[in-house]
Amino acid sequence: MNKKILSALVALTLIIPITANAASLQNKTVAQPTIAILDTALDTSLPIFKDRILFEACVTQFSTCPNGMAEMEGTNSATMPAQFISKNGFDHGTQMASLAVAANPNVKIVFVRIIGSNPNGTRQVAGEPTVINALDWIYRNKDRFNIQAVSMSQGHHNLGAAGTDYCPKTPITEGKIQALADAGVPVFFPAGNNRDYVRIDWPACIKSSIAVGAVMQTNEVAIYSNFDSNLIDFFALGTTRAIVPGGRTINVGGTSAATVIAATQWATVKSAKPTLTYSQIYNLISSTSIPTKNSKVSGGKLINLSGALSVQ
Repeated sequence: MNKKILSALVALTLIIPITANAASLQNKTVAQPTIAILDTALDTSLPIFKDRILFEACVTQFSTCPNGMAEMEGTNSATMPAQFISKNGFDHGTQMASLAVAANPNVKIVFVRIIGSNPNGTRQVAGEPTVINALDWIYRNKDRFNIQAVSMSQGHHNLGAAGTDYCPKTPITEGKIQALADAGVPVFFPAGNNRDYVRIDWPACIKSSIAVGAVMQTNEVAIYSNFDSNLIDFFALGTTRAIVPGGRTINVGGTSAATVIAATQWATVKSAKPTLTYSQIYNLISSTSIPTKNSKVSGGKLINLSGALSVQ
């Protein structure tokens, strides 16, 4: 599927502040999306996640899941010891899950831990085999949990030179993403935070993925957000507040946050309009988006959830 899908729908002119979206969904029962979040680890003890974590799993390329294996399913699969979960970036998963809840309080989350740790809590490198294994797990379980979108707020900027076909050639990963897209399940990745205005991170640069950039609270493209007009799909709020293990709220800024918010918004539209196909939802979100730019880039499409939901 091509990155850019021509819209067959009429664009709305309704502009509603993005911060109003979650509040407007608080009491709606029609929009109860299920998303899969692939990330570091999750503090499942937090009250914000009560009745919202549908399932936990762990998929790594090493035997470092809580059960000592490379794969684990069920309660505590996505967790790690309290003394480690706030260190070495392992709090990132809790942040992402909290942002999904903020984007839609009715969300259900399938959380897949994809980052292993050594016994002392240091973070292991997760290479392409981890991504492949995790996407395989999602494909096998998409119908079991009615997964409507996948968010993996991880990536790297080890790319080819600007002006070239710079995206690393990873045919197996590309095939896994395409297979999910063909099954109606989009996979969202962050554009990256390198202030690179001609290249975006891998795997976001894979054409069958959904690449997400970040905006500020003003709805202007964040200066840190990478951009490629040919490959980036949508923008979402990236500078916001998130919850970390233990329940403290912090300021966050990055395309990671935008990615999980965008995935939740897509799943919300799918949940509210279950008969729409992948292409129809893409077109609907594209046609109702809000134009966004900054001094460096233009032509961005900020997801306007209220606008998409308003289309009959």
